[in-house]
Amino acid sequence: MIARYDLVVIGSGPAGRRAAIQAAKLDKTVLVVERARRLGGVSVHTGTIPSKTLRETVLNLSGWRERGFYGRSYRVKQDISAADLKERLFKTLDYEVEVLRHQFARNQVTHVEGSARFLSKHQIEVECENGSCRIFSFDKAVIAVGTEPYRPMTIPFDGERILDSNEILEITDIPRSLTVIGAGVIGVEYATIFSALDVAVTLIEPRETVLDFVDQDLIADFLHEMRNRGMSLRLGCSAETVTRQGESCFVTLQDGRIVKSDMVLFAAGRMGATAELGLDKCGIIPDHRNRLVVNRETYQTSVPNIYAAGDIIGFPSLASTSMEQGRMAALHAFDAEITEPPEHFPYGIYAVPEISTVGHSEQELKEKKIAYEVGIARFRETSRGHIMGLENGMMKMLFCLETRKLLGVHIVGEGATELIHIGQAVINLDGTLDYFIRNIFNYPTLAEAYKIAALDAFNRMSVHMSDELEGLKRAVGEA
Repeated sequence: MIARYDLVVIGSGPAGRRAAIQAAKLDKTVLVVERARRLGGVSVHTGTIPSKTLRETVLNLSGWRERGFYGRSYRVKQDISAADLKERLFKTLDYEVEVLRHQFARNQVTHVEGSARFLSKHQIEVECENGSCRIFSFDKAVIAVGTEPYRPMTIPFDGERILDSNEILEITDIPRSLTVIGAGVIGVEYATIFSALDVAVTLIEPRETVLDFVDQDLIADFLHEMRNRGMSLRLGCSAETVTRQGESCFVTLQDGRIVKSDMVLFAAGRMGATAELGLDKCGIIPDHRNRLVVNRETYQTSVPNIYAAGDIIGFPSLASTSMEQGRMAALHAFDAEITEPPEHFPYGIYAVPEISTVGHSEQELKEKKIAYEVGIARFRETSRGHIMGLENGMMKMLFCLETRKLLGVHIVGEGATELIHIGQAVINLDGTLDYFIRNIFNYPTLAEAYKIAALDAFNRMSVHMSDELEGLKRAVGEA
């Protein structure tokens, strides 16, 4: 007998788990199919959680946060091994999996381990590890299988010295030198994490800059920090060949230069993990990167009863947005009342240092012909920054000249991904410059940078002084 479910979710990452739990709360029967041995998907096992755990472990053991006071040679632990890095990682992953198992059990979500493939628009077959197969029918489905590293045939991956972003988590020894190919989010995060371990890192990127969707003032500050700590940046130059000779790897660049290192991480792109889903059986055609095209309001694919959410549908490919996409897909699938999320959500890049942005960029405001003013604060200008020994880090705020509304916040530096939420709340509540100038922040905190940047913007806006600004100016003078 074929078991039937109201919703089948393929994949248990952020999008899949949120879709499953949301549907369960609507009293729907839900089946989650996960091909890995443990729940959590890419986010828990090879993506978001592992890389951020690795980052935190490196910063703690290396003493990175204290080097502003004690010098670049300072370390909490002198000899850091790969085993040291993995100890916290395993504990964190065990905890994440247990939380997810408990969530599914509490909401009566059924979980099956195996590889799913479509038989039709309303049936899937799940092949289990022992080779047995089970067939399930469904009313609606959500595809949330995520992505996997792009592995071009020209790169001789060996799982030991030439690795992709999944394999880098399995290294048994920390290299003395590392070449990272690809300066996207993943490449930049791992490059800076290993640099914090005093590994000699070379970052290769065919574009002239990195993270070109981030405010360029932040990127300039970020690149300066990378170069200042000894990282070698090969921008505007692509990697032509990668070879291994004994214990050394060689990357030949487009301009003929050769980069030698102990290890190579190839992190140039990801592919949708849809190759074995049998999408042809239900009429869905993936794009050239095996990603799926959806209606961005409903998250429906070209087949009305089949939805997709998370990294598999492309940008922005964030765990936070993936969760929301999964929730929205489940609500739409069962015609439930939909509460739209706020317009602006934050982006977080967990490099060393962190980068986070919310709202509009300068380029967007210029294209929309919106008159604006900029306010900038350096973390070293705050008392907390001095206490923490911060030499770098900045906050950039954008305000509308006409309404004084906050339009965008861009931060690079310690705690950027936490600080950004103050700006996010003010933007989504249509807050203005007045809030930051009149408000009182805990002292000393890095959050004071908001007030410093707002006052900087206020001083620049004074040349456009209006009666309202005059009143605010008096309030500032009285404070």
